[in-house]
Amino acid sequence: MKTLGIFRHAKSDWNDARLRDFDRPLNTRGRTGAALMGLHIRDHGVKWTRIVASPAVRVTQTIDIAGEAAGVMPPVTWDRRIYLANSATLLDVLREQDGDPRSILLVGHNPGLEDLIFDLVPDDGTSPLRDAVEEKFPTAAYAVIELPIDSWDDLAEASGRLVHLIRPRDLDPALGPESIG
Repeated sequence: MKTLGIFRHAKSDWNDARLRDFDRPLNTRGRTGAALMGLHIRDHGVKWTRIVASPAVRVTQTIDIAGEAAGVMPPVTWDRRIYLANSATLLDVLREQDGDPRSILLVGHNPGLEDLIFDLVPDDGTSPLRDAVEEKFPTAAYAVIELPIDSWDDLAEASGRLVHLIRPRDLDPALGPESIG
């Protein structure tokens, strides 16, 4: 059994039009959300063996802030392919993990992360959490999928079970879509 965590970067700042997309930092709301989610991820109880992440600024800041809030930082593998990757690329990244870690926390971007959930969790009407992801997988959302595999290179579509989903607004309504920041 393997465990895959999926953590979307927190809310980024769009105020400086001169910045490349890759270089956009978090905004104030994003920094707050990243810290809150870091505490939740720690308290949820999964001990992440490895973090695999996009090196985009908003992702690195999300990880740094979440890790600092949680007081825990597993090793991070930075992989440029995760930046704006589609689900097929994310599956390849996961299948290629050396050392076969028990659990991986994948940190990156939409729509790839959301599509990865759709590809891994069957659309058979039995997962209310999957249905919630179909509504929206917002910034700083965190999901956990259990996978009945012994090795990451055995990862197959429609093989997972979504066992946890939390969004920043679930922990603090001020971080919901109607707030500005």
